Amino acid sequence: MNSTRRFTRIATALAGAAVLTASLTAQARELSVSTVLSDAFPWGQAAEKWAELVEERTGGELTLRVYPNSQLVAGDQTREFSAMRSGLIDMAVGSTINWSPQVPELNLFSLPFFFPDEAAVDAVTQGPAGEMVFEAIESRGVIPLAWGENGFRQVSNSRGPITEPNDLDGLKIRVVGSPLFQDTFNALGADPTQMSWTDAQPALTTGAVDGQENPLSVFDVARIDQVGQEYLTLWNYMNDPLIFAVNQRVWETLSEEEREILRETAIEAGAWETAMTREEEHERLAAIQERGVEVVELTEEQHAAFVEATQGVYDKWAPRIGQELVDTARESIEAR
Repeated sequence: MNSTRRFTRIATALAGAAVLTASLTAQARELSVSTVLSDAFPWGQAAEKWAELVEERTGGELTLRVYPNSQLVAGDQTREFSAMRSGLIDMAVGSTINWSPQVPELNLFSLPFFFPDEAAVDAVTQGPAGEMVFEAIESRGVIPLAWGENGFRQVSNSRGPITEPNDLDGLKIRVVGSPLFQDTFNALGADPTQMSWTDAQPALTTGAVDGQENPLSVFDVARIDQVGQEYLTLWNYMNDPLIFAVNQRVWETLSEEEREILRETAIEAGAWETAMTREEEHERLAAIQERGVEVVELTEEQHAAFVEATQGVYDKWAPRIGQELVDTARESIEAR
């Protein structure tokens, strides 16, 4: 009788433990996060920071697993938004450039020489134009949560200093898969060559392309100067904000508390990464120059020549992006 009771108690305890284990397993959830760059770069660090904050705030009940180097889309960074929208990717910390083929409004940030400085970028992302951009993203089945920053993009090449539009004449410049980039470099007389970043580095090494454009953080960390890029021009021709976002169907399965945590941590991670990216600019530039790269900083007159040369691109693309959005952004920039 006693042994029977002991057996019953043990069986009951084991059953209870199994239920508890199953309950805890059911509560824990892992979501995938796609990024183009690894945590060697500020972009990848933004995603890792987000994952770290989410795990901390949820006690591990919700975890974000970061997949860098566009590995969830076989290296094709322009497919990231489509993959997230369809549910192949749960979340992403993505680039406005890479998502612009699916969200035309994001081309706002690729308009040549539209943003004069960081204050202008902040005025747009944190103002009514930024809200309009987020609404455009959400209308396509993805919930945007916060902004980060990849930074202003500069141009480099292996042939010589670029100080005026004519210096780009005939240069093969690697660009991402965006028609706006094609139009911009065509207007400057260059030969824009579309390819992923994975393919770009070997192409630069062999001389298949003469140059590329990227933020200083990418130029520095990826050691682009080691693949023949000896000349760098600081022209700030466009800015590339990052966006923290989640698939809409995934978002709808989350509790209100989980949604709030995801949003708050995304905003926190984005602010942290933006500040870090900006603070490190001067150190990165100094390191690049110490490695022997010739750096050109345009005068106001030189800068104006590039603006004039690309005016036709602005005129062509502003209606495609949405004139109301462009005008709203310009008003915020002028009022900054």
